[in-house]
Amino acid sequence: MANHKATKKDVRQSRKRNERNRYYGKTTRNAIRDLKAITEKAAAEKELSDVASMIDKLAKRNVIHKNKAANLKSKLAKKVAILA
Repeated sequence: MANHKATKKDVRQSRKRNERNRYYGKTTRNAIRDLKAITEKAAAEKELSDVASMIDKLAKRNVIHKNKAANLKSKLAKKVAILA
């Protein structure tokens, strides 16, 4: 365990950030799963913009890599585009 005051604070901050990042990541994964389950095009298009926004925020916060975010959004957009 850390002995310096600043290092102890850094450990607290990183633990708090880690919990927050895990929450946002899990919430986004659930939203992606729900979007994939939608079968109506209109509802899926509306949901796609919300999910894409969530993915962008994860990339901005460096929770996921920007290329992974781009790949996720691309795959979801393709999936929504083929809905009848």
